[in-house]
Amino acid sequence: MEFRLRPAAAADRPGLREFMRTHWGTEEMVDRARVMRPAENPGYIAESGGEVVGVATYEIMGEACEVTSLNSLRPGQGVGTALMEAVEAEARARGCRRLWLLTTNDNLNALRFYQKRGMRLAALYPGAVNQARQIKPEIPTVGESGIPLRDELELELILR
Repeated sequence: MEFRLRPAAAADRPGLREFMRTHWGTEEMVDRARVMRPAENPGYIAESGGEVVGVATYEIMGEACEVTSLNSLRPGQGVGTALMEAVEAEARARGCRRLWLLTTNDNLNALRFYQKRGMRLAALYPGAVNQARQIKPEIPTVGESGIPLRDELELELILR
């Protein structure tokens, strides 16, 4: 499949908000008791034939770049990898020394994907999803593959 990447523009924000609602269930995400709106962050959009096939958003804070969302609607076709490479290139260009993200303990596909791209497990936050559920009660108690959803894992890539 052929696709092209482009930076998200201000005009894309309404569509990104809808994308988050469709693919994440809401515009707001909660991690470690912090409420985020990834659709408001800088990002990249992957398109094929005029259709959005992937989105990555990020936030740069000092010398660190956090990936705040990553979605590929065409798994196994290079969309997620291209989006991650674009965010990494931006982080390097902006002088970041670290690229990082959080995922949940049940997200085995994400853990596999990120580690295959050089990221390492950097921290475990036991009970973080339980904390987040106090802010956002609609977070399910059981996640992918029937795994109880309770912890967050931090992955990082040190940028040299």
